[in-house]
Amino acid sequence: MFPVVVVHGGSDMVPKERSENSKLGVCSAARAGYAILRAGGSSMDAVVEAVSQLENNPYFNAGCGSVLNIRGEVEMDAIVMDGKTLGSGAVSAVRNIANPIQLARLVMDKTSHVCLTAKGANQFARSMGVAEVPPESLITEYARMRWTKNLAPGTDTGESQMGKMGTVGAVAVDSEGNVACATSTGGLVNKMEGRVGDTSCIGSGGYADNQVGAVSTTGHGEAIMKVTLARLILFHMEQGQSVEAASDLGLAYMESRVGGLGGVVTVDPQGHWAARFSSSQMAWAAAQKDTLHYGLLTGEEFTQSIDDRL
Repeated sequence: MFPVVVVHGGSDMVPKERSENSKLGVCSAARAGYAILRAGGSSMDAVVEAVSQLENNPYFNAGCGSVLNIRGEVEMDAIVMDGKTLGSGAVSAVRNIANPIQLARLVMDKTSHVCLTAKGANQFARSMGVAEVPPESLITEYARMRWTKNLAPGTDTGESQMGKMGTVGAVAVDSEGNVACATSTGGLVNKMEGRVGDTSCIGSGGYADNQVGAVSTTGHGEAIMKVTLARLILFHMEQGQSVEAASDLGLAYMESRVGGLGGVVTVDPQGHWAARFSSSQMAWAAAQKDTLHYGLLTGEEFTQSIDDRL
């Protein structure tokens, strides 16, 4: 078994002018997570670090790159899950927090609850000494442009999601065979205030169990929740399917049953991994055995030494 971390930057049509930064971002996040694994760190530390990097990158729909709700505000969801204990922490509809994924971990580590939402999550953050940031620091010009454009009468709600850059997430296996997942998002463009998607829901936005594996999902949250995509993929793995086959089966079922497209990163405790998607694109990167793998388009996979820069 070789430790591995796999990250995704969202399953979405990435605008051509943003695709290079998207690939660079997932590769940088995978390197950061892998550095922890290579030093003997835990899978949980690795996924939280990888997702924190993506939350800090304005090219992704999480943290400082989050899309805006109908009121022009940022509301974010995040989840972590530890495959060793099935411990989990999640937050939903949080504001003014730079790294919701770190707050989700605090929910797991410091409370007896699994999910805190909105005002209560922000109150908990303050009690833990988590610094609040100005709301405008989480809003990019790109997000504001998407919000304004999608307010126009007659906007196609499906097309309005294109270019939002998608949920981010990571899965990992450490040197002790423990798996973990982490997922974070700003949600849907121009969503209703208070809307919560799949990301913060166990079994939908992510799941981790040392007896099977770990999954982090991305795509249309309502579709993912209807089929509990992360847990569905692990069910197929329990039936003997490989990480790739199980991922494809779960995504195919979601598309055929509810018309949803998306993507996943998946690992098993033996260190096998997959990055699969039914959407047209998904920025992803994986690091294992000192090798970086990455891609954006269907069937695309580039490799290089983990220590070489793109």
